[in-house]
Amino acid sequence: MTSEKRVVVIGGGLAGLRLASRLGPAATVTVLGEETHVPYNRVLLAEVLAGRYAPEVTALPSPGPVLRRGVRAVRVDRAEQAVHCDDGTVAAYDTLVLATGSNAVLPPLRGLFEPDGRELPDGVHAFRTMDDCLALSAAVRPGARAVVIGGGLLGVSAARALAARGAVVVLAQQGERLMERQLDADASALLARHLTELGVEIHTECRVRGLTTTASARPASEARGSRGAAPAAGAAPGRRRVTGVELADGYRLEADVVVLACGVRPRTGLAQAAGLETRKGVVVDDELRTSDPRIHAIGDCAEHAGQVYGLAGAALEQADALAAVLTGGRAPYTGTRALTRLTLGGTGDDALDLAAFGETTPRPGDDVVALADGTRRTYRKVVLRGDRLVGGVLLGELSTVGALARTWEGGEPPHDLFHLLTDDGGH
Repeated sequence: MTSEKRVVVIGGGLAGLRLASRLGPAATVTVLGEETHVPYNRVLLAEVLAGRYAPEVTALPSPGPVLRRGVRAVRVDRAEQAVHCDDGTVAAYDTLVLATGSNAVLPPLRGLFEPDGRELPDGVHAFRTMDDCLALSAAVRPGARAVVIGGGLLGVSAARALAARGAVVVLAQQGERLMERQLDADASALLARHLTELGVEIHTECRVRGLTTTASARPASEARGSRGAAPAAGAAPGRRRVTGVELADGYRLEADVVVLACGVRPRTGLAQAAGLETRKGVVVDDELRTSDPRIHAIGDCAEHAGQVYGLAGAALEQADALAAVLTGGRAPYTGTRALTRLTLGGTGDDALDLAAFGETTPRPGDDVVALADGTRRTYRKVVLRGDRLVGGVLLGELSTVGALARTWEGGEPPHDLFHLLTDDGGH
């Protein structure tokens, strides 16, 4: 690839910007970023919501003039090799990279939308972007009743952050336990206990049926609460405001704020409209090529070998692999061995770190080694298949996670498993 080659990247998030930085002067790169904010690390949004970080702390390194902020790609013309944008401009490409990320899943709840409408009621928020985070921050006040729908990684992070802001939080999870994709039953129970101690009320095996709303007759600046306090920000005249969450068993939860943390879905609309192959995501091969060899896809929108990762680590690895492909390295991408790590911030007893990797639920015939310390609220478990480490989960004290993850990624037999599981195993 030469500097005359035009590479257009649709998406100004972690994957797109990493690729642009890796390509450097090897090509003429244009990144189309739909959001108007400076690029930010999405992983840190919960810390912003909790009030521990200012938004600017989450900023990614500036990509310089290659990034066009606030520009949305609306159509890819493959015959013309050009991207048409909402501001009327056209970006011609030799190589196009889709790094369009994912959208928050909006569940089919009764009362979420009006007939033929697509506006959420005031007080109802997704939790995916900086705009989502800032709107939710503006809507929360101490004592506000907040219901978080979804007990996965995003839901747990949002519930913890809202509790830190002084809200009265209820977390409704349809599955049997919290973070069931990453944690085993014991680790999930410890996480639930931690959140409960912080004041979060948890309902598992709980299906939400719908929302109740009322008309917002006056702007929030004019209306007053029952004790003279202003109601949650965001109410607008002539709009609906959420008042509660209805569960399938008929129980109703009062709510001033509702957070939809029901997962994410790859953004494949542009790819589909352009006639590219899509399944769960945009289908790519080991060189991260789509069904059009001039177009690649990376990050949350990409599906490789049937897998959509939706994790920052995978997005970065794919960006690095594609940069090598485009600059002649041709190193194939063989998949990412994903490590999930979450810090539920705070200090002292309010903090909890957790990490999970690989297969945390053993198969028949697997060996399991677990260490638990109820006093220190630590838990460590690894799953062995033959002489190979295939997964693990840790809560509380994570000094060993680096050594365990390296052993797992390398596929080598662990030489001293007990040492790896003890506090000094990572040093």
